[in-house]
Amino acid sequence: MTRRMRTCRMNTLRALGLAATALVLAGCASDDGVAGSVGDAGYVSGDGFVTEIAAGDRGEAMEFGGETVDGDAWTTSENAGVTVVNFWYAACPPCRVEAPVLVDLHEEYGGDVSFVGVNVRDGAAQAESFDETFGIEYPSILDAQDAAVQRAFSGQIAPNAVPTTIILDAEGRIAARISGAVSDTSIISTLLDEELARQ
Repeated sequence: MTRRMRTCRMNTLRALGLAATALVLAGCASDDGVAGSVGDAGYVSGDGFVTEIAAGDRGEAMEFGGETVDGDAWTTSENAGVTVVNFWYAACPPCRVEAPVLVDLHEEYGGDVSFVGVNVRDGAAQAESFDETFGIEYPSILDAQDAAVQRAFSGQIAPNAVPTTIILDAEGRIAARISGAVSDTSIISTLLDEELARQ
């Protein structure tokens, strides 16, 4: 094969690769800003869109709970106040991206804010391994069996992507939802500071 033929073949392969990538990206996007299922992972990943609810428009206080990865019980009645609720599972790539951000936020706000994860797919072993890998010290409810926590939120503002992070105000009402992974602490820090200032 001549040098010119090799160059031509490489350019053709490059063009085909770019076209395939464009098709894949187009297939993941949707009109509502939420990506579709991705490969075998089967997750729906949001785009980081933030929905804030004005204090006067918030619904009833959320009441939910369940068994944690450690086998303990977690309920909103025992963890009152501003709360960060993160919906996740171990094999979800965006969840792995945002885990260090949530660890940083927990270290900064853990004394004033409750943090709880809601694992939507895994058993205790996978969830525990994830927590150990990323140094997560706040509890996670195992919600894969009955989806009770997910159903509790669907009546007001659904966790419509994985991951989703929801902020509850001091009265336990939904104050904000971030649909998709957070890549740094700034968005959640701003939301938490606003809610803590309202107390």
